[in-house]
Amino acid sequence: MFKQLNTKLKNDTARLEFWIVTGFIAAVLILSVIDTVRSLQIATTTVTGTINGVKTSYSNSPLIAVLFNHLIIFISYLLLCFYVIPAFENKTDRASNTPFVFIFIAVCFAIGIINLYFAALLGIKMLLVFFNRNRQNKENPFYHETALLTASWMLIMVGLSYLATPIWLKFLALYDIPAAMIVYLYAMYRILPRSSVKKLKFLSYFGRMLLLTLLSSLTIVALCFCFKSQIEGYFNQIPPEVINQLGDISILHNIDGNNIAVVGFGNFFIQLFIVIPVAWNIYKNRNGKKDEEIKALKTELGKSDANLNFLKSQINPHFLFNALNTLYGTALQENAERTGEGIQKLGDMMRFMLQENTQDKILLSRDIDYLKNYILLQKLRTSTSSTIIIETQIEDHAGELMIAPMLLIPFVENAFKHGISLLNPSHIKITLQTNGNTLYFDVHNSIHIRIENDPEKGQSGIGLENVKQRLVLLYPGRHDLIIRESAKEFFIHLTLQLDINN
Repeated sequence: MFKQLNTKLKNDTARLEFWIVTGFIAAVLILSVIDTVRSLQIATTTVTGTINGVKTSYSNSPLIAVLFNHLIIFISYLLLCFYVIPAFENKTDRASNTPFVFIFIAVCFAIGIINLYFAALLGIKMLLVFFNRNRQNKENPFYHETALLTASWMLIMVGLSYLATPIWLKFLALYDIPAAMIVYLYAMYRILPRSSVKKLKFLSYFGRMLLLTLLSSLTIVALCFCFKSQIEGYFNQIPPEVINQLGDISILHNIDGNNIAVVGFGNFFIQLFIVIPVAWNIYKNRNGKKDEEIKALKTELGKSDANLNFLKSQINPHFLFNALNTLYGTALQENAERTGEGIQKLGDMMRFMLQENTQDKILLSRDIDYLKNYILLQKLRTSTSSTIIIETQIEDHAGELMIAPMLLIPFVENAFKHGISLLNPSHIKITLQTNGNTLYFDVHNSIHIRIENDPEKGQSGIGLENVKQRLVLLYPGRHDLIIRESAKEFFIHLTLQLDINN
């Protein structure tokens, strides 16, 4: 097992750190067991009691607590090393399950399973993971902030435990800081992105946050009162020396009405005067940076529009379409149906490029028409080869969904560029469907290395990187792009939340 774990560590420094920490945890465990056996004589200690009408035995509980605590500490460290770090170092994928790791560590720390010394070490480790994350991955800011906030809270609690602070302040930090963290993250990644599209942005945001603040405060107070009697009954049946073994921050047995009131009102005022304005300003500053990126992108697009307008002024579109119609009619007279169909599809695509591609949003049905025309033209080109299989399941859409133009075609263009070979068996499968205002788009294709004299070798379309940037700028928090590539196959899956034409 340890050999397999060792191979997953990427460098010598990581391996050295892993074995040092593992040895340290093992040494502390041995010393703790020896100290527990000597001081409490646990071999003859038996504590019995009744909780909620159930008879409970705590025979040898201090030793079991010590073993269990160190096992949880080691599991927490393993999760950080072999699950969170690879997810944070990934360039494209989301670290979607990492918040559960932070929640697990935070809960174990809050109830005293993880003691102060190891809590400080785990908090520092989480900070190192945060600062060494892959900053190019634009899909993980929520998970990165979760790591930073969890580590900061744990280190704050450790600091308060070593200071002569009143018990109410410890309760405030223990309950209200996690509640503030949750509300802050919810505001940053759920409430504010939705409020920003409305005219009265701040009023809408403040109203929702005020309701959320009241709800969280009432929830905390209700939970404290619900568990107050059970917690008191639990600790009253355990000797003080056993309580000491549960962890250095186990202050739950000091809960009373005054502390509950402090927690409730403290949570309300912390969120009202700190979380609400801080979240608003941070989101506003981040959006300012995004606006600069959008402005730069629009500048580049403006150059492209200028070039397009120049071409429009040089070539009369009516003359071009009339010429294509003439060629189309001539092809039909000569019974060249495939040639006529190709000319017709080319004319539709050029009309789209000249008239609709300059708009910010177009109907999804128009973008699907362009997509189909492009695929039909490619099928005409490859129809002479029996080794090329092109499958399409593109759902017709007659609704009012809007999409940024030319957002889907780069994936299809990429598939035909790299997935088709006239010399080797090739396959492309394209699927598009909608459910409500959600678009599901899949492209699966084979991969072939271009030969030197291939006219498309070295040529590229808009490019996948450009599409990723457009998705981040135009659909922040409203898209999910998965890209998988092997030696012989390439696959993309795009989920997109579209706007409705009003």
